[in-house]
Parts: sequence; structure tokens; C-alpha cells
Amino acid sequence: MKAILYSLLAAVAMMSLAGCDRLNNKSLPEYPVRINLGNYALWTTYGVVGVGDYRIFNRDKKLPSNFAYDVNTFTGYGGVLLVMEQDIYSTSTGTIAPHAYDLSCPVEGRADVVVSIDEELMRAVCPQCKSQYDVFFQGGRGVSGSAASHNKGLNPYKVRATGSGGYIITNY
Repeated sequence: MKAILYSLLAAVAMMSLAGCDRLNNKSLPEYPVRINLGNYALWTTYGVVGVGDYRIFNRDKKLPSNFAYDVNTFTGYGGVLLVMEQDIYSTSTGTIAPHAYDLSCPVEGRADVVVSIDEELMRAVCPQCKSQYDVFFQGGRGVSGSAASHNKGLNPYKVRATGSGGYIITNY
């Protein structure tokens, strides 16, 4: 009986340790996301082109200031960070693709605590906990501070290409 109990305890311990390396990038509340940059003109005005390019969308703060928000536009929990990233999911090296993340720091978990881009470091940085996230090369993964030690990453959104030369950002 003791052998079975020890085996079960060992199995539970191993399963809990196995999850430690997993990136937790789904820790924020679900809020609707839909930003339509679906045609070439919208994408060239509000999109991103090269690695290191970024754009912030926040409906409540009217960012970007000249973007035409309508009733079908939603910007998530704390806003949306659109970046052009070295595509870590691609099988070919050198591929770049647009990626989008919620601006809220997942360590803080509040809509009013949002990351900003430190252009010198090329990282998103939380003003509160000082965690840094690599949004240009590592898929929004926390690379320093509490985010790194707790394997937290920025919540990703889907960026889908359209047939009209643009993209639509959603969480569905």
C-alpha cells in the first residue's frame, strides 16, 4: 500500500514540475478584440513593416489619435500592441510577421497597468513590476523580472491576413 502511495505522490510531483517550463500567456480576463486593418490602405497607414516597428491601439484612449474607431472595433483588456516580429513559429529563418498582444502586464493583471516599448532595449516593459517582455523575437515571453521567473508572457491575439493586402486582429 505504501509503495502505491509513494508512486502516486511521485507522479503528481513530476507532473507539477513538468508544467514549470510552460509559458503562461493566457492569464488576463477575456475582452473582445477586433481591429480591422483589412485593406492595403489601412495597413499601410496603421500597420507595421519591419522588425522593431510597433503600434498601440486603445479605444478608450483613442490611440492612434487619427484611427477611425467604430462600433465593431474592440481593443481587449488594456489595449493592443501590434508589432512586426521575427516569426519564431516559422520553419524558415528570417521570416517576419505581424503579431499582436494585450498591453496589460500579466504579472500585474490590471487593465490600467500597461507595458510600453523601450526602443533602446527593443522590449516591452511594465512600469509597475519592471518585467520585460521580448515582443520582437520571442513571442511576447517574459525575459526579466517577475514575468521571467513565473514564465509569464503577454497575452497574444490572432493577426489574420486578408485578400485585400491587410490584416485583421482578433481574439477569436
